[in-house]
This record gives sequence, structure tokens and C-alpha cells, in this order.
Amino acid sequence: MNDASPFTEPTGTARHAGFASLIETGPVQKVKLFTGVPVWLITGHAAAREALTNPNIVKSFTDGPHQDHVPAELVAATNQHMLSANPPDHTRLRKLVSAVFTRRRIEDLEPRIKQISGSLLDELEGSPVDLVDGYAYPLPVTVISELIGVPSFHRDDFRRLSMIVSNGPVNTPETYIGALAEMVELLRGMIEERRVTPKEDLLSALIAVRDGGDKLTDDELTSMVFLLLIAGHETTVSLITTGVYNLLSHPSELDKLRADRSLVPSAVEELLRYDSPVMVTIPAKTNAPVQIGDVTIPAGEVVLPTLSAANRDTTRFSSPETLDIARKDNQHMAFGHGIHHCLGAPLARLEARIAINDLLDRFPKLRLADPVEEPARYPSLLLNGMTRLDVLID
Repeated sequence: MNDASPFTEPTGTARHAGFASLIETGPVQKVKLFTGVPVWLITGHAAAREALTNPNIVKSFTDGPHQDHVPAELVAATNQHMLSANPPDHTRLRKLVSAVFTRRRIEDLEPRIKQISGSLLDELEGSPVDLVDGYAYPLPVTVISELIGVPSFHRDDFRRLSMIVSNGPVNTPETYIGALAEMVELLRGMIEERRVTPKEDLLSALIAVRDGGDKLTDDELTSMVFLLLIAGHETTVSLITTGVYNLLSHPSELDKLRADRSLVPSAVEELLRYDSPVMVTIPAKTNAPVQIGDVTIPAGEVVLPTLSAANRDTTRFSSPETLDIARKDNQHMAFGHGIHHCLGAPLARLEARIAINDLLDRFPKLRLADPVEEPARYPSLLLNGMTRLDVLID
């Protein structure tokens, strides 16, 4: 077992160097996380694609954070969603949710996203400005909250709770379970309110959706909204924050983008690859011996495909350590791969494109307040965001 895991300490961009070292010695290795849990870390691009499509590698919530302590009723209310399900349950859930969480519904949000973005930029002031608190967080959380139907007075609660849940392994079991319980209580209250008074929001649509005689159960509803709330804003906060940071840290690429805004879509794809907002998938487990590349993983082992490492694999990407906003054939895996590919990827891309365009339009002199010191990252195995990003806007 390799004890020199990039996850020995749960923070910092030095992990990229650690991943590169692991890929060189083998894209499939057994390592020990900082929590002491042994896992098979999948770091190569081809190996990760194999792992994410192998039917004998299945999602296993029992290997998530603090699962020995989480009450069964909380597991049921937070784990019956697409990300943790395997076929045929996954197929059924995705079909139901996809019927209402459509590309058209997302595309129709564009004018409102631009309006929210403009209002937030109007309110930015000071020197420096924390772009996380002032813009990168409130933009996606307002969008997903309005889409689902979360009342504005609950949004700060969901921010606090989702940060605890997303960073589960670095919190105590008591803190983690308390956050789960509080979030479930809030979600159940919202669901009951919508049953009585439906509105034109995604929550009402999820309650009403039918496929023949099939519908989402109460726990499936709670679990799906739980997933959509967390995945629907935390990843986009990280994408916008690290994306802006990396653009401002690469002046030649920033100048290229300022000169040609048609590059914004490809810039977003490159920012997703270069500094992926989600580092790993949720844990999976082998239910039989599995061959990945030239390595055989025994049955009953925890497998952790590492998206951020796969996106820096030199066997798949030319000069992966270089930020190139015009990169061609950018088949990154920032949103996963296979049946669990992120359903909300089109929304995250749309928000990031609007955010980057609006920031460059509004603040031609946008720059880092401290171009030398890298901002602190989340203490998380999952998310690759920044706790704050100080910028100068004038």
C-alpha cells in the first residue's frame, strides 16, 4: 500500500504533483486516506473511465463519512438519489428526474441568471472584494434555490449545512449527523408545504412527476432535493472561484479571452479540466474481482476514481499542467463519466459562462489582491473550492 497519498492532508493544490507521481508509478494504486481508510485510488484517465463504467464497481454509501454512526432514517432520507444508486434503481430515478429537470428548463434560466449576476455585481464594493462571498457563492445558490423553490430565509441555513455535509470526513460524527438531521427537517417542511400549495418550481414538479404509475417516494424526494441543493451550488461556486483565480493567474490566457469572447465556452471547459471543482467521485465498491488496466482489484474493496487527477493525465492531455483556454479535444471528466455523469452539468456551464463574461465586462481591471499567495482551499476530500478570493475591481 502506498502511504504517500495526495489525500494525506485534505487541502492544497500540491495534490496535483502527488497525483502526477502516482500516475507515473501506476494509475491504479491502493493508498491510505488521511482518515486512515484504505482505498484504491484511480488516477489515470483511461483507468477512471473504465472504473466509472464497470458494472462490478457499484456505489456504496456504507463507505461514506461516519456511516457507522448515521441513524437509518437519515440514511434513507439523504441517500436515495441518483448519485448513490445502481441500476435498476438508478435508471428509474434518472428517468423520473430527467423528465422535469430538462435542458429546456435550464436554458430558460439564462435571462434570470444574467439578472442575478448583474445585481450582485452592482453591489460589489471595497478594496479588496471577497469574490466568494460577494459573487461566486450567491450567484449559484440563488439560481438553484429559485429553481427548486427554497425560500430566501432558508438559504443561509442551507449554506452552513451543506458545507458541513460536503466536508463530512473532516467533521466530527456529531457535527455531521446534526447537519444531516437539520437539513432533512428543513427539506421535509418544504416538501409538505409544496404538497399543499404547488408552485411553478422544480420541487413541485418532482412531487408531481409520474412515469406510468411510478413516482418518487417521500425519502426519494428528500434525497433528490438534498442532492440537487448541494451539487447544484457547491460545485459551481468552486468552478467560478477557481476559474477566475486561474484566469487572473495566467495573464496571457486572460488577455486572449478579453480579446476574443467566443473563447468563453472553451475556456470554461479548460478551467473545469485544469482545476476540477470536484476532486473525486463518491466511494464505490467492487462486488467481484475487477481488472482495471493491468491491476486486479479484489472483491469488497473501496474504489475512488479521482477526477482531478484524470484531468491532468499526460497520456490523455498534451501539456496538462498548462492552462490553454483554446485547448482542442478537451474530453475532461470534471462532471464524471458513464451513467452517473452529472445531470446538472449544463446549468453549471451556463452559470460559469455568464459569470466570466459579466465579470470581464464589468471590471476591465479585475486582478488578484495578492498575486503571490494562493488562497486557502476547502479542507475537503471532495470539493476543490476556495474559502475566499480577494480581488481588486478598480
